[in-house]
Amino acid sequence: PISLSPAALQMLLVIAGFGCCMAMSMPQVHIVAYCMDLGYGVARGADMLSIMLAAGVVSRIGSGFLADRIGAVKTLIIGSALQCLSLLFYIPFDGLASLYVVSLVFGLSQGGIVPCYAIIVRDYMPAKEAGQRVGIVLMATIFGMAVGGWMSGWIYDLTGSYAAALLNGIAWNLVNLAAILLLVWKARRGAEAPA
Repeated sequence: PISLSPAALQMLLVIAGFGCCMAMSMPQVHIVAYCMDLGYGVARGADMLSIMLAAGVVSRIGSGFLADRIGAVKTLIIGSALQCLSLLFYIPFDGLASLYVVSLVFGLSQGGIVPCYAIIVRDYMPAKEAGQRVGIVLMATIFGMAVGGWMSGWIYDLTGSYAAALLNGIAWNLVNLAAILLLVWKARRGAEAPA
C-alpha cells in the first residue's frame, strides 16, 4: 500500500525519471568533449565512454540481482546517490587516471537506475495498467536524456566550462533523489495506515 493515487505516483516517477536522466546524460554525451577541453584528446574520451557504457551493462545486471533482494526503490536510491556522487567527483578529479576511475564508478552507478522504474510500477500500480505506465515513465527518461545532453552543451557554451554543466546535472540528480525519497515516505505512511 502507498498513500498516493496512481496518477500522483505516476507523476512522481516521471519527475524522478526525467531528473535522473538529465543528470545521467551529461557525462554520456559530453565525456569526449570534456576530455578534449582538458587537453587529453578524443581517444582518451572515447576510452572513458567505452568504460562507462561497459560498466553500465554490468550495473544493469547487478542492479537486477540487488533489486530482487532489497527491492527496486532501495536499489534506485543507491544507484541515484552513487550517480550524484560520481558526477560531483568529475569536478575536482580531472586528472587522466582519476577520470578513468570516475567514469567507471559513474557507469557502475547509472546502468541499473532506469530498469528499477519498471519494477516500481509493477510493485505499486495495477497490473492491467503496467504497459502504459512503464511506457510513460520510460518516455520521461528518454526526454531527460535528450534535454540533459542539449542543456549541458548550452551551459558549456554560456560558461566556457563543464563544471557548471556538471553542477546542473547534480541539481537534477537531487530532484530525482527527492522524488524517490518522497515515494519512500509515502510508502511507509501507506504501510503504517490502519487497514
